[in-house]
Amino acid sequence: MADIDLSCVGKTFAGTPALRDITTRFEDGEFIALLGPSGCGKTTLLRILAGFEAPSSGQIRIGTREMANAETGANLPPEERNIGFVFQSYALWPHMSVRRNVSYPLEIHRFSKAEITRHTDAALASTGLEAYADRMPSDLSGGQRQRVALARCLVSDPCAVLLDEPLANLDVALRATMQGVFTDFHKRTGATMVYVTHDQAEAMAMADRIAVMDQGRIQQFDTPQTLYERPKNRFVAEFVGRGTVVPVQEFKQDGSAQRARILGAEVDVQSAQQSARVSHACLRPENLTISESGDLRSKVARVTYMGGKYLLETVTDCGASLFAETRARFEVGAQLGLTITTPWAFSEE
Repeated sequence: MADIDLSCVGKTFAGTPALRDITTRFEDGEFIALLGPSGCGKTTLLRILAGFEAPSSGQIRIGTREMANAETGANLPPEERNIGFVFQSYALWPHMSVRRNVSYPLEIHRFSKAEITRHTDAALASTGLEAYADRMPSDLSGGQRQRVALARCLVSDPCAVLLDEPLANLDVALRATMQGVFTDFHKRTGATMVYVTHDQAEAMAMADRIAVMDQGRIQQFDTPQTLYERPKNRFVAEFVGRGTVVPVQEFKQDGSAQRARILGAEVDVQSAQQSARVSHACLRPENLTISESGDLRSKVARVTYMGGKYLLETVTDCGASLFAETRARFEVGAQLGLTITTPWAFSEE
């Protein structure tokens, strides 16, 4: 296993930038998620790491080995990078049994029969596939096929495992089960894993750190909790979790106490800034409490049952759309008071 270092990595297709100046480091043994909307560059970055694409600029190193360098033209092919890749479509050979699908990479590299058997058995055991070794892919469920793809990736002891939306083709219940499979796999192997997804629930559930991407750049690279509670800009605040970004009309710093005027109300806030540069605040459901003597007056516009609680989309008298959660049911059109409790405030540069 090894660290992955990216320095000023960029990629252009037909004059259009897909990645812009990606400089970051994935630590050895981390589970990293690349999260963002379609077209943000996350799959392009994964393909460059795998060697399927060459960067237009910048350098990539895994451990002490240089994988790609746009300045010198160096670009190791995928088969020389010792990186495992799990595709969204599984990419299994339909005419081979599960065992043969898993062992085939070792056969290509001319391992001895004893080594092939030992490594294949270990890979099948780590993914819970021993009982399915002699079955054909057509006899397996979607989740079992995904495990075969993971075992085939694992068998050659890669220094990193790259996963391109591997759960996108599975139903909701199976996706939840497979999240546990990937998490357990990561804990057992200690492999460095880079996981591409547009599903933030997946990323939040599995990743040690998440790189939120937009327009070819990493907007913020942090733990799931930090991304949710302390977003650095408006894009991250609106993309991660449910909430509304509103302007800060006035910001005051008095020692460690921070207060701001938001939607006309004076409230305590939290912020990494200590100056008048603070310009926006993120109001999430947990920052809003329903009370008759609330800071704001609002009207219920939509009610969604979330299992044990209701999500209310409300519209304030000044036109802002805010989300609140409650165990009590309110009808559309009901008038509410909302109290704002310590939202996160940030500067939008």
